[in-house]
Amino acid sequence: MVNATQDTGSAAALFASLNAGSSSAANKSAAADTQDRFLKLLVTQMKNQDPLNPMDNAQVTSQMAQLSTVTGIDKLNVTLQALSDSMISNQSLQQAASMIGHGVLVPGKGVDMANGLGYGGIDLTQSVDRLDISIYDQAGALVRNFSMGAQPAGLVNWQWDGRDNSGNSVTDGSYTFTADATQAGNKVDAMALQFGMVNSVIQGKQGVELSVGSLGGIALSQVRQIL
Repeated sequence: MVNATQDTGSAAALFASLNAGSSSAANKSAAADTQDRFLKLLVTQMKNQDPLNPMDNAQVTSQMAQLSTVTGIDKLNVTLQALSDSMISNQSLQQAASMIGHGVLVPGKGVDMANGLGYGGIDLTQSVDRLDISIYDQAGALVRNFSMGAQPAGLVNWQWDGRDNSGNSVTDGSYTFTADATQAGNKVDAMALQFGMVNSVIQGKQGVELSVGSLGGIALSQVRQIL
């Protein structure tokens, strides 16, 4: 038996704030550039001052005070940005950790058959009047194909009962699948989505990643649905 359920919610809001890149280095560079330009301007003024009417100590002191103020503001901005980046990173890690033990759908064409059941998904760019799923074994031989009929645009989940086209139960293991979607006889783009369980969360150089079954590290941006 094959069941199809339409996605009832989007995980986009969760991932919008995840994997935020740090901009502290850019802010430090901007602060250094501001200080450098300020000092060059002050030195230029002193070099080109009128020898008969030089800048007095009060003028120099005033300009140095302005430099100190600007530098202090820049340093404060850098500190606040670093603190903000750290908070976002920690929140991202905590939110990702809550996904451990949950199933997710990510781009992929694999189907892991276990205990007589296999799962997958399709991301449709538009509604279709026909959606066909074909499942193959590791040798590339067709095991099962079925039609899911008309489907609306968006995420479509499907479940495989572990039987071949003759009604016989297949062995547990790894399979692959393809999706063929059409609307009025014209082919429609359909992204194949692979199901996997989140085992752990990794904080890597590229941001937070999920360890998903045999798929290994998966970026949070690749997750299409949390089940």
